[in-house]
Amino acid sequence: MTTFGGVSGAHLKQFIERVERLEEDKANLANDIREVFAEAKSNGFDTKIMRQVLKIRKMDHDERSEQEEILTLYLHALGMVPHDDIVEEPKSDSI
Repeated sequence: MTTFGGVSGAHLKQFIERVERLEEDKANLANDIREVFAEAKSNGFDTKIMRQVLKIRKMDHDERSEQEEILTLYLHALGMVPHDDIVEEPKSDSI
């Protein structure tokens, strides 16, 4: 291949072909994931909830705790959580 404007056509082609192979692998993996969800659904699992669980499992502890606190706050603000269900941690006195 030729070089044009300092760009090697052969070198560029190698990168393009690598990305194409990876895109094909990604499509195959996405299909495999769809099949697993279909199997789980046929076994009675709620795939929407499974996706939420997967999202939560990717979070670190602090991120998950913060999100849960904000969710509880929003639900409370909308009147969707009774006051009795909200447990506030005791505040420590700082000197």
